[in-house]
Amino acid sequence: MMSTQAPPGAGPQNEKKAPRRRGMTDQAADAAIDQACRMLRLPTIRTHFEANADAAAREQITYRGFLAELLLAECDDRARRRSERRIKAAAFPRLKSLREFDFDANPNVDPAVVNTLATCDWIKRGEPLCLIGDSGTGKSHLLIALGTEAAMNGFRVKYTLATRLANELAEAADEMTLTKTIARYGWVDLLCIDELGYMELDRRGAELLFQVLTELEEKASVAIASSESFAGWTKTFTDPRLCAAIVDRLTFNGAIIETGTDSYRLAHSRDQRGKEPATDT
Repeated sequence: MMSTQAPPGAGPQNEKKAPRRRGMTDQAADAAIDQACRMLRLPTIRTHFEANADAAAREQITYRGFLAELLLAECDDRARRRSERRIKAAAFPRLKSLREFDFDANPNVDPAVVNTLATCDWIKRGEPLCLIGDSGTGKSHLLIALGTEAAMNGFRVKYTLATRLANELAEAADEMTLTKTIARYGWVDLLCIDELGYMELDRRGAELLFQVLTELEEKASVAIASSESFAGWTKTFTDPRLCAAIVDRLTFNGAIIETGTDSYRLAHSRDQRGKEPATDT
């Protein structure tokens, strides 16, 4: 019987080992990471991975630590971009923050109450907020600032003037798109209505506004700023029963902040003029 003999050099101990694969060059790795980040839509990692990798090498950060820092940076930046989109979608007329509000200039406004509202728990509960006070007392500032806080905390916010909202609803009714328009406002978590009480609304406009408030009841929050006390709302809503119903919608289980009658904005302007150096005439 013929015996088969293994060729010389064969066998477990003498088998040729496969050549060891070498890693990518830094240039190839950078290109691959850049392409992958584009495909996965990770712009922050794509922008910063090279600098972070160099820092990790210098500081001898572990692979896990390096990866965690990159992912956290991407998450933080994504959250910031979402907040910016929500603030833009709210359509605020100007930027206002609670940090800019001068509580010392208006002692009528309790900082503790405002800071509690800034937690946005009232929005989670679908409760209303009323800011009542004369022009220049900071009610619109607080309305926009609290709305901005809500947007930054993940809530869908919409800002509008009372007259603009009434006109928009009237046009929608004429164009047979009222249901769709009201449903669009029903999609938000917080509706901010400014300058309520500046102009009289006819019965139709008041009724349409009431429909929006009814749509939002117990589903979303409404925050309003008005220069008129509730007793004076009959100038805006001429139908007494409709006026009472709207006041009820906007105050039930809600917070009411009275910003007073003294315009600290006017006082600030006077102070600034008083500080200006005298000029020769």
